Amino acid sequence: MSEKKVLVSGCYDLLHAGHVAFFKTASQYGDLYVSVGQDENLFKLKGKKPYFSQEERVYMVGAIKYVTEAFVASGDGMLDFVEDMKRIKPDYFVVNSDGFTEGKKLLCDENSVELIVLERIPEEGLPARSSSQSKKDLKIPYRLCLAGGWMDQPWVSKFHSGSCVVAQIWPGYDFNDRSGMATSSRKIANELWKGELPEGDTVRNAQLLFGAENPPGCEYVSGSQDQIGILVPGANRLDFDGKYWPYNIETTTDSEICDWLSRVLHLIPLAPRPDGYNPLLEKNLTVENVKELGAAGDLCWEGIIERDVNKLGAGMKQTFLSWKKMLPYTVPDWVSNEMESNWLLNYPGAITSGSGGGYVIVASEEEIPGAMKIKIKY
Repeated sequence: MSEKKVLVSGCYDLLHAGHVAFFKTASQYGDLYVSVGQDENLFKLKGKKPYFSQEERVYMVGAIKYVTEAFVASGDGMLDFVEDMKRIKPDYFVVNSDGFTEGKKLLCDENSVELIVLERIPEEGLPARSSSQSKKDLKIPYRLCLAGGWMDQPWVSKFHSGSCVVAQIWPGYDFNDRSGMATSSRKIANELWKGELPEGDTVRNAQLLFGAENPPGCEYVSGSQDQIGILVPGANRLDFDGKYWPYNIETTTDSEICDWLSRVLHLIPLAPRPDGYNPLLEKNLTVENVKELGAAGDLCWEGIIERDVNKLGAGMKQTFLSWKKMLPYTVPDWVSNEMESNWLLNYPGAITSGSGGGYVIVASEEEIPGAMKIKIKY
């Protein structure tokens, strides 16, 4: 046994050669202890159950010769190993470069643990692997709605015209279902184009996806911001006036604007929207409320074009507060309390990605410990 202790953490649902290579390298620093995420916590963070149970994952990880001990993490959230770190008292905490967060660094500093960041280097002669690659080759982007959400529904924009702002983002994470990231539209895009972005006119492709997702007779029509956000690069302002498709689309793929937007947006996971939850149970639609929502899209767009984080944040915040008035079930009490006590109070602005759950999207030029970072695709 080594005198040094090493701690790593993760899901380790679909074990692959990349995991083994990571464990091998980490074990060179000392005896390796592996914290394996609880089933319940992974469901809360990802919106779906792991393929293998926590007991199976601990067994498989523990069977790898480089691992001294594997165990189920005692906590929850993004930093579910906090108490385990205090119990084990490791000398080192090891992460891959794409698993580094400021929250992990802060935790290590607080516990006098040295943080080691490794590059993802496969064993010689083997291809590089990640869990996402093991599930599928993620090439279809996701989309973020930053302001004016619900303006793409005619039953909203018939009261007053207004704008919705969306951005196409690289699929750097396997985002949760039922969290307002257009995962349903993305699944249909994967079916249509077999995981490849289609060639040709991006707006026309978005129209084709809109038609595929909303065949004649469907009970609920998915708003066009989803399909446009997935297939049209950069950031997009969509103007609606009582129809499903916008009468105007304004796009920026300017690299300086998109890179700035990538830097100032931060995502913090909330629980996904519960199964069967109806965010449209109550509607308070008035000309005044819808006008305010549409104007939030205009303000957000100005902030993006001018690279003004305060305008960007104000448009996001105004959207969230408009939702709370117009469609109160899209902002349940637990979400409202979380937003108003933290994210709306301490940052230029914030919005939730989904109706009743999802992610908090925060506008801030300062780093937010533990937040997920996204990259605008342009």
